[in-house]
Amino acid sequence: MRTTYRMRPGRFVGILAAGLIILGLAAIVWAVGLPAAVVAVLLTLGGLVVLAGLWILARPPVLLKLGPDAVVVRGLRTDWTDITEVGRIDTTQGEAIALRTKQPDHSILVPLRWLAPSRAERLETELRERLNQANGYTIWDGTAADDADHAE
Repeated sequence: MRTTYRMRPGRFVGILAAGLIILGLAAIVWAVGLPAAVVAVLLTLGGLVVLAGLWILARPPVLLKLGPDAVVVRGLRTDWTDITEVGRIDTTQGEAIALRTKQPDHSILVPLRWLAPSRAERLETELRERLNQANGYTIWDGTAADDADHAE
């Protein structure tokens, strides 16, 4: 099963706002009486930026994809078997989920402020479950193993 996590749409409201500002500027330029070519350029540019802003708000960029064999974070693919630990850390950008790998200098960071707040807990839980599944770990239920169940 594949799961896709997208960036928080609110991060991109500024693009829509910039387009609306350009459209407002076009209205001012038209009211002042500047040439129609200037107004047309500003209307076209403002309209395109507004459409791009609406598109990005409707379908924000993909932050990470969780697959059965690998995790892809911002285009960087890492196999689950290469990940050793999942946890939260504090960074200069705020709190992030860190995926530590077998290579000491190759941690992958997912800033939590890039995700919708409701998705952060779910992502962390799903990352741990998939990591456990990839390594064959199960959650210990507190019972002792049978005598016939020897460690390998």
